[in-house]
Amino acid sequence: MTASTDRLPRLLALVPYLLARPGVPIDEVAEDFEVTPKQVRKDLELLWMCGLPGYGPGDLIDLSFEGDTVTVTFDAGMSRPLRLTAAEATSLLVALRALADTPGVADQDAVQRAAAKIEAAVGQARPAGVAVGLAVREAPETARVRDAVSDGLLRKRALHLRYYTPSRDEISERVVDPMRILLVEGRGYLEAWCRAADGVRLFRLDRIDAVEVLDEPAAPPPHATPTDTSEGLFQPDPSQRTAALVLEPDARWVSEYYPTDGLVELGDGRARVLMRYADTAWMVRLLLGLGGEVHVEGPPDLVAAVTRQAEAALRRADHLPAT
Repeated sequence: MTASTDRLPRLLALVPYLLARPGVPIDEVAEDFEVTPKQVRKDLELLWMCGLPGYGPGDLIDLSFEGDTVTVTFDAGMSRPLRLTAAEATSLLVALRALADTPGVADQDAVQRAAAKIEAAVGQARPAGVAVGLAVREAPETARVRDAVSDGLLRKRALHLRYYTPSRDEISERVVDPMRILLVEGRGYLEAWCRAADGVRLFRLDRIDAVEVLDEPAAPPPHATPTDTSEGLFQPDPSQRTAALVLEPDARWVSEYYPTDGLVELGDGRARVLMRYADTAWMVRLLLGLGGEVHVEGPPDLVAAVTRQAEAALRRADHLPAT
């Protein structure tokens, strides 16, 4: 028995397929749908119980068998193949084009072929005024980093990274064994075994200041397990605090550069976000650097620390000579 997730799309496609091929041999149906003839017969038995509300005579799909052939005699309205909506096709094309621009993530030829098929299938269904494309443009530095990381990954070579960690406001140097490149929410990440941390780590490509492909082979240990991203890339750390911030339009970049949760649009380009942090002193410096473009709603100790530092800065400014 095939999985239900495979069977439902096949059942939805089976009726229009049979309508277009009356009297088609069951063996040919099985070949086209890449299942066994036995599975096709089971699918046809299930279709006999499907149809329109009422589910009485004249409501259910009706099939006619002659030898090893089958013909649909009543389709119950299922005469059209399952198709993507324009919005679904557009979203899928954007995701595929992002993959195509990320070496090492997937089979590039397969991605390009899939995108071409979707573009051809959507045809005139795409509404006027909809442009399919990627709004994100990489900086030249990030593109160079991506190329070097991809080269090391494809040639299975270790990498020397110079990496900025914003939560600690520090730059570190480390040697890593690359495992894969991830594309999550429009951002590229290198997943690698970090020899200094003795564990699997994710490195955001636009935070890698410099990368060197080494001559030594990459050798992640057998127990190095890829990160599970099914519930999001970053999971809350109990040791971290959470700041509630209201960002003015000129500070919206914070929600794009740092991991944030629960973004709520407030109108006029403003947004409320939750941002996790481990070092209060670093968080205070970040918020003070934003000036009047951010309002700190909590937690209370962070609000107090930002207020103290801002007031101290104003007192020092009062003693500066006038210019």
